Amino acid sequence: MTGQRKRVAILISGRGTNMARLIEASADSSYPAEIVAVISDVAEAPGLVFAAGKGIATASIPRSGYSSKEAHDAAIDANLHDIGAEIVCLAGYMRLLTVRFVEAWEGRLINIHPALLPSFKGLDTHRRVLEAGVRIHGCTVHFVTAEMDGGPIIAQAAVPVLTGDTESDLAARVLKAEHELYPLALKLVAEGKVAMADGRTVFTNFNEGARDGSARLFSPASWGEDLDLEALARFTP
Repeated sequence: MTGQRKRVAILISGRGTNMARLIEASADSSYPAEIVAVISDVAEAPGLVFAAGKGIATASIPRSGYSSKEAHDAAIDANLHDIGAEIVCLAGYMRLLTVRFVEAWEGRLINIHPALLPSFKGLDTHRRVLEAGVRIHGCTVHFVTAEMDGGPIIAQAAVPVLTGDTESDLAARVLKAEHELYPLALKLVAEGKVAMADGRTVFTNFNEGARDGSARLFSPASWGEDLDLEALARFTP
């Protein structure tokens, strides 16, 4: 590819299957982003072991080591600057970030949420979807703002809600979609085709293709083979 690859850091709190998918995507030298570090607020997060095994720098920055949320986020921010991160991806990071941190990384901080925003913000999305009786569920990659799950949308993927679905069935189907959507969304941001401006998502030099609803922003293209969850599971407590 032409140009320099964007330096990306990933924040996790646990196993990090979306983290693993981003690492897998970035292993291709033509991908416009390079995963340079994985940071966790949980010292024992299995995802740290997985990332280290792929030769990626890791850091554990537990909340318990700091007197306040502000101090904790400041430590993470300092680490990100030390490694020269240009984009930050949240992948199962289970803490709300402070307004100061979010504003400092505005337009360069993205997250994946297991629902079709703006519906079903927050936790327990799969249970709530089943309780609501909706027939379409999915996931969203969005820019992070001070409002929880309220930032401008980058891309979404939809999956059906089947009549016999359990919460775990639905979660597994959505997670598979997440694993395709997140690398696509990061690619678009790293290429500069998607950006945040004045609180909105702006698309530049982006060809949506056919006008029949098949645009990639809404239905992610296949991204190689399925993630090796068996390998990742070796590091799961």
